[in-house]
Amino acid sequence: MNAPLRIDRSVMDARWVFPEVGNDKIHRMMTDFSVPEIVARLLVARNVEPEGVQKFLFPRMSTDFPDPFELKDMEPFSKWLANAITKGRKIAAFCDFDVDGSTSAAVWKKFFYHLGIDIPIYIPDRMSEGYGPNINALKKLKDDGAEIILMSDCGTTAFDVIAAGRELGLDICIFDHHEQGDHLPESTWIINPKRKDDISGFDMLAAVGVTFLACVAINRALRESGYFAERNISEAPLKEWLDLVALGTVCDMVPLTGPNRLLVRVGFQQMAKHTNVGLKALCEVGGLKKSPTPMDAGFVLGPRINAGSRVHQADLGARLLSCNDPEESKNLAWTLNDCNAKRKTIQNDMMREAIDQIEKKNLADRPIIMVADTSWHVGLNGLVAGQIKERFGKPACCIAFAPGMSGELEGRGSGRSVPGFNMAALFMAAKEAGLLIKGGGHAMAAGFTVEPEKIEELDAFFMSEAEKILGGVDLVSEEYVDGIASIRGIKPDFIKILEENVGPFGQENPEPKFILPHMRVVMVDIVGEHHVRVQMTESEGGARMKAMAFRAVGMPLGDLLLSSKGGRLLHLLGQFKINHWNGVDNVEFMISDASSA
Repeated sequence: MNAPLRIDRSVMDARWVFPEVGNDKIHRMMTDFSVPEIVARLLVARNVEPEGVQKFLFPRMSTDFPDPFELKDMEPFSKWLANAITKGRKIAAFCDFDVDGSTSAAVWKKFFYHLGIDIPIYIPDRMSEGYGPNINALKKLKDDGAEIILMSDCGTTAFDVIAAGRELGLDICIFDHHEQGDHLPESTWIINPKRKDDISGFDMLAAVGVTFLACVAINRALRESGYFAERNISEAPLKEWLDLVALGTVCDMVPLTGPNRLLVRVGFQQMAKHTNVGLKALCEVGGLKKSPTPMDAGFVLGPRINAGSRVHQADLGARLLSCNDPEESKNLAWTLNDCNAKRKTIQNDMMREAIDQIEKKNLADRPIIMVADTSWHVGLNGLVAGQIKERFGKPACCIAFAPGMSGELEGRGSGRSVPGFNMAALFMAAKEAGLLIKGGGHAMAAGFTVEPEKIEELDAFFMSEAEKILGGVDLVSEEYVDGIASIRGIKPDFIKILEENVGPFGQENPEPKFILPHMRVVMVDIVGEHHVRVQMTESEGGARMKAMAFRAVGMPLGDLLLSSKGGRLLHLLGQFKINHWNGVDNVEFMISDASSA
């Protein structure tokens, strides 16, 4: 449709875009599926075809659960592992240190514990070992008796380490979702929907989703072999662990499309039951008094789980999520809460130093921004890279330093990107050029390890490749707008309709964004160190609405809001939220961008 409000460059250097949606399609959706106009509009804007509407709006376990055996090699793997379990072969798990890895570890732990097998879990230290498997870890697992390693959320590009592990006599089974290079490692099995020969269509799954489907497949193979009947034990209560799948899926920011909509929706229903004592303790520590939401997972639960590996001990999150003891869970949850508070302080210091570096070296004008410092905390470089990307609207890399496995200092880099710029491909190209020790990940978020003496050459490589990719075009991000709203017209019931029908929201199914046009800032102040709080009204006055702009202090958005009290009119872009307070629901606005009216 023609945009009634045209903003070509907002204060955050974005173009506000109204997606083309045909009114005839909207009316057909409304008629055929009895949905409100805004829901029909969002379905059309998200390219949901009529035959997919029912699955999108109301996915069901009975009809829409993904078939694990669609994944390449899942069926022969599951039979192989079921046979190994029956024979009593010793199994261990190696999982990444982030939320996706920690939830994967907890799923493995709970599944085998139900079988009466207490498998060891190895989570690599973020600082001393870095991302992915390493031969010392595999040797330790081997020395402790492991014969089979179940490797989740890593391994797809770890060619040398996997080969070395196989030479040790280990069977290595990879359950991953990271991008594949030109070939695969020589593991015993590799289940990854991003394999070039995988036609499942499940490439949106997080590693915990792949891990969970593996447990479903193994459970079936054990049933068919008579394992449960012969031992007079029940099958694994798999559905009870979907809360872990939902948590890992949301926190890893994979697309909430296809089977992920079902896994997340049912998973949060399970989470509301608080059957996982570790998650229950974490909700209590995080101050969540109502049923957790995907937003709570991203902003309350996930950061605390990640904080352990960032500033203290890598396996705290996995231990909490697999814990069955309420007292131990409380202790672990409070430890993670303390880690998160420490993480925030260190991250703020790093960000201030990074901005100073960017300003002194004029890095903001480059197509890709890279900062590095030997004093920075290696566990927080990804968060800082993400903040830089958000602030400047460009791909960004942040490098911190730590001793490698050999004891020599090495750079640990994290990159965060913008649509249209594949960060994982850039890092894999740099590795092939001999500039990185290792590198890979996802298009929007990836990591690498580099020798300090090669950083200058790497910087030049990144600049050259970025200029080729972008063709000298100045990046102006696009913010898709779902509608224009008014303070008087938005009620809590409207927000509930969106959440219940179009949610859960996340990657590739973003939370709807609306423009509030011609707003007047009545009151504005700073909350904490970073957030801007606003009270606003429409240009002609009337009802007021509270709003927040998170992490806006020191940003162009924050500067504009803070200087607009009682003066200029603003067009505001953001999302509506319901604030539950003293039993009353009120609508508030989360401001993500603005433009002078």
